[in-house]
Amino acid sequence: MEKTPHILNAASNLLGISFVIITGLNLTGRSRVSYADEIAWVATMCLTASCLLSYLALRRGRAQAARLERLADYAFLLGLFSLAGSVLWIALGGVAIG
Repeated sequence: MEKTPHILNAASNLLGISFVIITGLNLTGRSRVSYADEIAWVATMCLTASCLLSYLALRRGRAQAARLERLADYAFLLGLFSLAGSVLWIALGGVAIG
């Protein structure tokens, strides 16, 4: 079973969640007093990279696809942990500025 479509689906779903977090923090004004949106932006960049790498792996031959899948895995995990960190920061009420 190939991992690439699964990574692409999961990463794109989590990418949407990270955009919701960033938008919610900006609408409520909490982005100015917390690092949660910066952490969510890191997750966004990692998950975008994971989506791109996973998509490219679908379009490449078997040898190149394996390398791209591995990179997509690493980007996905980093994005997943960043997103979890952002949610924890929000839940614990972490305030960095002010």
